[in-house]
Amino acid sequence: MEEWTAIVIQLFTGLSLGMLYVLLALGLSIVFGLLTVVNFAHGAMFMWGAYAGVSTLAITGNFWLALIAAPLVMGLYGLVVEKFLIRPLYGRDINYPLLLTFGLQFIMIEIVRIFWGTSDYPFAAPELLSQPVNVLDVFFFPSYRLFVIVLTVVICFLLWLFLERTNLGLIIRAGTRDPLMVRALGIDMSRIWWVVFGIGSALAGLAGILAAPIRSVFPEMGVAMLVECFVVVVVGGMGSLKGAILAGIIMGEASALTTLFYPQMADIVIFLVMAVVLLIRPSGLFGKAGLLE
Repeated sequence: MEEWTAIVIQLFTGLSLGMLYVLLALGLSIVFGLLTVVNFAHGAMFMWGAYAGVSTLAITGNFWLALIAAPLVMGLYGLVVEKFLIRPLYGRDINYPLLLTFGLQFIMIEIVRIFWGTSDYPFAAPELLSQPVNVLDVFFFPSYRLFVIVLTVVICFLLWLFLERTNLGLIIRAGTRDPLMVRALGIDMSRIWWVVFGIGSALAGLAGILAAPIRSVFPEMGVAMLVECFVVVVVGGMGSLKGAILAGIIMGEASALTTLFYPQMADIVIFLVMAVVLLIRPSGLFGKAGLLE
């Protein structure tokens, strides 16, 4: 019985980790799906989201304000980056924005080192979410991790509503299929790209603040997460939001269960899963699909 309880606890732990992957991968996928830009600064935006939360918490002492501030700050930052750095590169070789965001990542890391130093910053969950929850009188599970799971599900639902039920969402989906047709209808695609990049950056910031109480907050925290996020996106299929969600959950569970049964393999299991998936489906689980398809 104790072994089964440990497995169930680890499944919940994997789901909470998977939800962080989902948020990051959604932001990366929605940007690639419309802009065909591989944003190598996405991990640094994740890290900046955590530091935005740390700073807001230090100033206000309120976790909930920090939770709002992190995606808001990173969303605004994404709008600035898209307009002044990435937009001038549209129409050029696809490697140009890739190299730009690759360099931007290191600039963002150095800025944090200069102003916040290299030490880890503690970030505790709020008192409301600090106590474990009794799940069906079978086991106790950290309430904060349950909060991460529930909030991510809500965010995914709201993103689906936005893409499926709003005019802007329909334009975004149409733009992933035929941007020339959308332009022919008189729609300014540059504004759509601007909004989408902001949304992707906000999702990275939200993932950062949510990860802060689970992982340490330090300048390089986004580097490893970026690699893991790219694995999730590749497994799910580049540009597919449904693939990002499914792959994020699969990778989170694979990592958690491997940590329980074969801890020496925990650091490489997601790469093994990626290799197997790509051998079977080279384009990923939902490769070449449109947004949310």
